[in-house]
This record gives sequence, structure tokens and C-alpha cells, in this order.
Amino acid sequence: MLLKNWQKRTKMEETKKIEYIKNEKRMLIVIIFTIIAMIGEIAFGYITKSMSLLAEGYHMSVHVLTLGLTYIAYIIARKLADSDLFANGTSKICTLSAYTSSLFLGITGIWLMYESIMRFFYPQKIMFTEAIYASVFAFIINFICILVMEGKLKIHHHFEDGTDYNYKAAYYHILADVLISVLTIVALIAGKYLNCIHLDALTGILGALFIIVWAFKLLKHTVKILIDMKH
Repeated sequence: MLLKNWQKRTKMEETKKIEYIKNEKRMLIVIIFTIIAMIGEIAFGYITKSMSLLAEGYHMSVHVLTLGLTYIAYIIARKLADSDLFANGTSKICTLSAYTSSLFLGITGIWLMYESIMRFFYPQKIMFTEAIYASVFAFIINFICILVMEGKLKIHHHFEDGTDYNYKAAYYHILADVLISVLTIVALIAGKYLNCIHLDALTGILGALFIIVWAFKLLKHTVKILIDMKH
């Protein structure tokens, strides 16, 4: 019985190590693309004075931080997978990373909500054409990142309660970027051709609501795992 349990645990740890290596590579690709998009969005946000574009850029800067945290968590979990310091393996290192990422995601949503409300009452002149180009560029980058991460989600192995929350946290960050990119493009086009100048701020508020909801759900799941709460 003891031998069977040991063999089962060893096989599980080897599976995790292989999965972590794959995740590291995917995360590194996503981080590089995210940095490129972040720099472009922040620069063009200031130039064009688009709140939704600028907010998306700063939102993405938080994602660079959290994605980097995800990347580091996978490296640590993989390198310590054979360590006797962890009685139940290193899965909770990644869960702790997911918990931290969900906090950053929630804070980003709250900040975006505040800035969008302020911009709604105090609108600024927006260079719509330039902002639309920058938003389309950001959407393409984010969509590429989603495709990279979707490959993992379709074949992922199950840890803890059946979900790799470290990867899911990173996925939610990028999915939030895709959502905001789409909302930003719609708002800027409406502002340019229909003169709906307040729609830029309203899309920021809507995007913030989605982000806060995702953060709350992720936070709830990761806390349950960290404190060993029954599901």
C-alpha cells in the first residue's frame, strides 16, 4: 500500500514537472508580447488622450508583474518538486501565486473604475484615429497571447481540485485585456463617428466590473485551496 502511494505520488510529481516546463515557455512568450503591447498602449494613450487606451496600458503593466510572478512560481515549483520540504508537493506555490495575481487583478479593476468615472465627468479631447490604430494593435497582441494560452487550457493536467489556478489567473489577466481592447475599439469608433465622447469612459467602467468579478471568483477559489477548505 505504501509502495503504491509512493509510486502514485512520484508519477504525479513527474507529471507536474513536465507541465511546469511547458507553462514556463508559454508564460515567457506571453510576457514578451504583453510588454510590447503595454509600452504601445501607454505611449499612445498619453499622445491621444484616450482614457480607455491609457487605462488598458496601465492595466497591462500590472499584468506584466503578475505574469512574471506566475512565471517565477512555475520555476520554483518545478525546481523544488523533488524537495522533502513539502509534504504534499509544490502545487500550493502556484496556488499562492494565483491568489496574489487575483489581488492585483482586483486592485486594477478598482483603479480602472475610479479613473473611468473621473474621466466621465471630466472628459478630455481624444485623438480618435491614432487611438483606434493603437487599440487594434493591442487587440492583435492580446489575441495572440490568448491563442498561446488556450493551447495549455485544452490539454492541462489537473492539480489540487482539478484546476491549475496559477495558469487560470494568468489567463484571466490576458482575457481581461482582450475584453477591454474590444470595448476600447468600439468606444473609440463610436466617439469618432457618432460623437459619443462619454462612451470611452463608460467602456472603462464596464471593463472594470468584469475584472472585479473575475478577481473575486479567482480569489475565492484560491483561498479555499490554501486553507484546505472542503469544496
